[in-house]
Amino acid sequence: FISDEEFAADTWRAVMATNLDGAFFMSQAAGREMLRQGRGNIVNIASIYGVVGPDQRLYDGSEYLGHKISTPAAYSASKAALVGLTRHLATTWGPRGIRVNAVTPGGIESGQNERFQKNYASRVPLGRMAAVEEVAEAVLFLISENSRYMNGHNLVVDGGFSTW
Repeated sequence: FISDEEFAADTWRAVMATNLDGAFFMSQAAGREMLRQGRGNIVNIASIYGVVGPDQRLYDGSEYLGHKISTPAAYSASKAALVGLTRHLATTWGPRGIRVNAVTPGGIESGQNERFQKNYASRVPLGRMAAVEEVAEAVLFLISENSRYMNGHNLVVDGGFSTW
């Protein structure tokens, strides 16, 4: 665990490079081909911590695959920026036939220890973490014709976490 006040610049840049730069350059590459075709659909994967600040109380005694869990500022900032990038591309490419949306998942059960799962579930009105399939279904919706009038949307799939 590295506190925000001790977070190194090179680690900050690495997080930004992965979560934001990667999404931009992939969108750019795919977008070029989609623009040639006159149609397309991009779905970015953001995070609940790009929408709300992390509740640090959830992390007390929490582990993921044997490592302490934390959410550094770089992660939150990169995911919030990804939502902004999604909206920007939606406005510039939408008129040219490309829809750009984002899915913002809340916590997904994926190997966290029981303490974290319990802590997290206590902050969710549905009382649990998401299953991977539940987030995948949201992505499938956004790439389907059922969402053909959605563009620039950030679909939050968090069991109600962000309502409190």
